[in-house]
Amino acid sequence: MTQTDQLKWDQRYRLNEEPPVAARVLTENLHLLPAQGTALDFACGLGGNALLLAREGLETLAWDISPVAIVKLQQTADDQQLPVTAEVRDVMKHPLPEQHFDVIVVSYFLERSLAPALQKALKPNGLLFYQTFNQTRLTGRGPQNPDYRLAENELPALFAGLKIRYYREDGLTGELTSGLRDESLLVAQNC
Repeated sequence: MTQTDQLKWDQRYRLNEEPPVAARVLTENLHLLPAQGTALDFACGLGGNALLLAREGLETLAWDISPVAIVKLQQTADDQQLPVTAEVRDVMKHPLPEQHFDVIVVSYFLERSLAPALQKALKPNGLLFYQTFNQTRLTGRGPQNPDYRLAENELPALFAGLKIRYYREDGLTGELTSGLRDESLLVAQNC
């Protein structure tokens, strides 16, 4: 990431007054979380995932390039007395520790080159929750640059070394005004 990227995200988070919201892939699959352990909200933004993971009893780290997002997240976590450690961290420059996390959540961030590192960062039986945009483009949401959108069924291929526990990608099938469009969701386990 560049200084320009940081400034762009700082500006976006500075203007955002909405409460942070957890990703659908996490909220719909809470039953898969371990009872305890260490979790990472990777490229966390305002930390909706981190806050939910901490509420579920996990010791939670949250990393993002934006100091504005990290300050807001840490304040929210402190106000709610949740065990979240938020850190300004350029996830492209700082490697993930291997076999360190029981849970990693990635939402609306795509850097394909980091897929092997994310897999290696999971402890045995660790879970990866991943949600991001794909190339369906029915709603107009998400990045315009196709490099930041998944091809059809690309997400399971990126994490082929993990066992899929949940996957959803509605694509262009059926009634296009219903369902989950423009996004891919995955929960995969390091077995």
